[in-house]
Amino acid sequence: MIETSGKKLAGPIIRLHPNDNIVVARIDVAIGTEVPSEHFTSRSQVPAGYKIASKKILKGEPILKYNVTVGFANTDIEAGTMVHSHNTEFREFDRDYAYASEYKATELLPENQRATFQGIVREDGKVGTRNYIGILSTVNCSATVVKKIAEYFTPERLAPYPNIDGVVAFAHSIGCGMEMTGEPMQLLRRTMAGYARHPNLAAALIIGLGCERNQLKGLLEQEGLQPNSRLHTFIMQESGGTRKTIEAGIAAVQELLADANRFKRSTVSASHLMVGLQCGGSDGFSSITANPALGAAVDILARHGGTGILSETPEIYGVEHTLTRRAVSKEVGEKLIQRIRWWKDEYSVNRDVQINGKVSPGNQIGGLANIFEKSLGSSMKGGTGPLMNVYRYAEPVNSKGFVFMDTPGFDPVSATGQIAGGANLIAFTTGRGSMFGSKPAPCIKLATNTPMFQRLTEDMDINCGEILDGTISVQEMGQKIFELFLRIASGEKSKSEELGLGDYEFVPWQIGIMS
Repeated sequence: MIETSGKKLAGPIIRLHPNDNIVVARIDVAIGTEVPSEHFTSRSQVPAGYKIASKKILKGEPILKYNVTVGFANTDIEAGTMVHSHNTEFREFDRDYAYASEYKATELLPENQRATFQGIVREDGKVGTRNYIGILSTVNCSATVVKKIAEYFTPERLAPYPNIDGVVAFAHSIGCGMEMTGEPMQLLRRTMAGYARHPNLAAALIIGLGCERNQLKGLLEQEGLQPNSRLHTFIMQESGGTRKTIEAGIAAVQELLADANRFKRSTVSASHLMVGLQCGGSDGFSSITANPALGAAVDILARHGGTGILSETPEIYGVEHTLTRRAVSKEVGEKLIQRIRWWKDEYSVNRDVQINGKVSPGNQIGGLANIFEKSLGSSMKGGTGPLMNVYRYAEPVNSKGFVFMDTPGFDPVSATGQIAGGANLIAFTTGRGSMFGSKPAPCIKLATNTPMFQRLTEDMDINCGEILDGTISVQEMGQKIFELFLRIASGEKSKSEELGLGDYEFVPWQIGIMS
């Protein structure tokens, strides 16, 4: 587990751990700035969020942040010098996975002490946070049709149905020209099925072309779906083509509206919350403010019986040993390492992606030198509790507490997998600023720093930069985030919902070969 309790703010810098040989600039630090608490004078012009050597680091020595290795010095680095990609070397090193050695069971609150929210209870007992009707395409060839059907149901046409949040299309770019069998097709189908049966949907339509490789019949058979009053299906080549299928789809939705509108919110336990954890546009403050604060919220949620889903496998690479130690069993820890090895040894070989140590240009500008440093912060979103299970992409999540799902780091793809797995809420931290939103699960944005929050206030739900400002603790912010979970889950609109985001963010992971 990453130890964060030793964090101290001292003037222009932040010390994260007593054993660290770097500190982080809390504000822009000019050359010649004295840092009495660390006994050095700045030798560099250091932007806020970047690292500064707190003592001399010899060439080849590990660079320690939160007492975790995030790289190695590629030259002697004098105290007071900025530490970044120019003087940091990325290289592999041995890690002790120590499976389950730090496992400690979560202490659940008694049911009568658990928080509640106003949720939407479905016939199968699952609980939604929103009430949509969804329209899915089996293939890109039916994407226009599902979009046209959804577009028909304007706010004006839905006004007589106040309990319905909207009619939303889930179109995507694949479904044909792809592998007929195997993981790529299985993944696409379980993603679609996860949305079709999602508790945030009152009903769903699935529309195919007819000749695609992702045959509607195969989808239904693989996922055990049966057309019924809640699930309608259409094949364009059998329904008269584009216009007639659009008309038939509109008619089908119109017949569903009255039944969907009967669902009303009622008081339910917070144990029904399943939150997908995302980060994008990370910066040097992500591991100091928003990510550990979100982790604190996940710890609270777990004690109330809920679930937090950490994902983005390339963005835990390098710190996976901090998760395997917390695994409930060796088997669960090994499942995580299997996914890491698949990424390293099969999927990303000879590709210029984060699994080889590099981060995006925005991450670099934000003060992150390599993927080890980004992963350090990213992993904190999962909190400090035990790792209870590891899931493949879009697999149904049925474990409580902190779990992991294998996804890429690309946020729309990752969140799509989490939602397909059952996430009824998404929490998204960002330092540079992200404009992401999702349907049918509402998305909450957590800013890492106050200047960005103020600049992008229309997109940000909560300012974790208050931690950096010294006005609130990580634990207090975690409680604040948890309370926001409950309000958003109860129907309060997030900033991304107010802006209308989420209609184009259904992006199943395309892992196969096109032919």
